[in-house]
Amino acid sequence: MSKNHQILKRKHWIFDLDGTLTIAVHDFNAIRKELGIPQGQPIIKTLESLPEKESRKQKDKLHEIEEELALNASPAPGVKRLLEKLSSQNYFLGILTLNTRENAWTTLKVLGLSEYFSSESVIGRWCTEPKPSPEGIKKILNHWNVCADEALIVGDYLYDLQVGRAAEIATVHVDPSGSFAWPELADISVCSLNELTDLLH
Repeated sequence: MSKNHQILKRKHWIFDLDGTLTIAVHDFNAIRKELGIPQGQPIIKTLESLPEKESRKQKDKLHEIEEELALNASPAPGVKRLLEKLSSQNYFLGILTLNTRENAWTTLKVLGLSEYFSSESVIGRWCTEPKPSPEGIKKILNHWNVCADEALIVGDYLYDLQVGRAAEIATVHVDPSGSFAWPELADISVCSLNELTDLLH
């Protein structure tokens, strides 16, 4: 049995949300500009480090920007097909996002995907230490009561692959451009969710 097939037989899948289950629309540089954060600085960590009053104000502003994006989210090609196939085979599905939990649910509802996830398995940035910390994954695995070698993460960005490595679960990199930066961090690389579905036997 191929290594890919072994990995994809793991029954517990954790997904990144924005840019993985949705078409990527977040312009993080524009968001930084609106929040007055220097280019290249991590948004969440920077907001956390501000004095409390300012931090709360900026977090609210960020939430509004992201809520607007969530309400206008578009599904990534093949997302419904993939989740349908996984759920029909009794896979457990979770989400680990740098977005808020509320916006994650808004996005899932807008896309018609909320039925595939239970509320305990959707972890947003304020629920635990954000990616690339492995805390969110550990929280989901504890909820499922499974070991790291029974799970994998599917994501489009460096943090998704780093968090998978930190939590010692398998990693699947989805990159529509096909350039696959960070190959050393990805166990499986695909250009689309349709391609990933086709690998499932």
